[in-house]
Amino acid sequence: MQLLKRTLLASAFIALALPAFAQQGGPKKYGPGVTDTEIKIGQTMSYSGAAATYGTFGRVMVAYFKELNDKGGINGRKINLMSVDDGFSPPKTVEMTRKLVESDNVLFMCCSMGTGPNASVQKYLNDRKVPQVFVLSGATRFTDAKTAPWTMSFSPTYIDEGREAARYILRTKPNAKIALLYANDDSGKDTAIGFKEGLGADKVKMIVSEQTYEVTDATIDSQIRQAKASGADAFFDSTAAKFTAQAIRIAHDIGWQRLHVTTNNSSSIAQVLQPAGFDKSQGLVAGKFIKEPTDKQWDNDPRMKAWRDWMTKNYPEGLKTDWWNVYGYMVAETLANVIRTAGNDLTRENIMKIALSMNYDSPYLLPGLKIQTSPTVRSAVNKLRYYRFQGDQWMMIKE
Repeated sequence: MQLLKRTLLASAFIALALPAFAQQGGPKKYGPGVTDTEIKIGQTMSYSGAAATYGTFGRVMVAYFKELNDKGGINGRKINLMSVDDGFSPPKTVEMTRKLVESDNVLFMCCSMGTGPNASVQKYLNDRKVPQVFVLSGATRFTDAKTAPWTMSFSPTYIDEGREAARYILRTKPNAKIALLYANDDSGKDTAIGFKEGLGADKVKMIVSEQTYEVTDATIDSQIRQAKASGADAFFDSTAAKFTAQAIRIAHDIGWQRLHVTTNNSSSIAQVLQPAGFDKSQGLVAGKFIKEPTDKQWDNDPRMKAWRDWMTKNYPEGLKTDWWNVYGYMVAETLANVIRTAGNDLTRENIMKIALSMNYDSPYLLPGLKIQTSPTVRSAVNKLRYYRFQGDQWMMIKE
């Protein structure tokens, strides 16, 4: 009962913070997939394949809407979240998205995983004016209002993340020799662009090793060894989770002493640091925007307590040490309130309008950060705070 009270209070708070053009009692205006009792929503998720570790995000969302439906849904309608596995494979994403849109008639696509998969269907969805909201990628192509007016993302862009990482290194190690490693794809290239912008034209020469990897590679052993051989004493590691774990482990094993900065996406204790080994992960630094579940300063935080209770009840196999599970819950809650705000105007146009008009403080974001969007600001969160891994937990760095 206490958890239910907390959830209802939080939902009421967020609903008040969303735009005031909800039409709760107005005439019914329905788009595809909407009836008096149901709203169909589509999602492609990497439950298998190279990015399967991120599938926990989708499982949290499915569990969230199941519980919400058990309590009556939203405005009397059940939310049918059709979350399907694309194996992080763009051709499979195209196939599954077409089915969701053309056969299942979903109202919109939401919270789908990955740069490549989302890019493969971006034009298709925009040509048909199907909202592609809260994309789980920081690639800037998903925040371009001119080329993709029906697309928006949730997390900080990769350019923002790269820029902030460079500034952190400059603040803490101003004479660093830097090794840079990123994926040979849109997301990696965006991060590298932002990193170089953050250094500034006069300091780009601090990069003594710049390398890429393919997401299909088995290992990045050679890249890490080359980075050490370059003489670098700082490392910006913009790799996917399994490669970040490899980078931590290999760098430690070959005795590379360096300031190691990684990205928010690859900061999971369960998916990265435990596989790498806590002893080898000490001192790792990462930019974050969500309250880290292992950070003891949040042990008595009411909303984090409520989230842990919710996990125990609704997703017991999920790890309470994995920030991706906090992220999934926060995004699901935000999406639910977009739908709630839409009231009876459940059209694709209105969903997009509301999603691009948010301005509130989520209780799951780090202090000082907000969820804030507009027709020109198309990523819900735009800033980061830096953490260092110590012992068995992430601890916020006081700068």
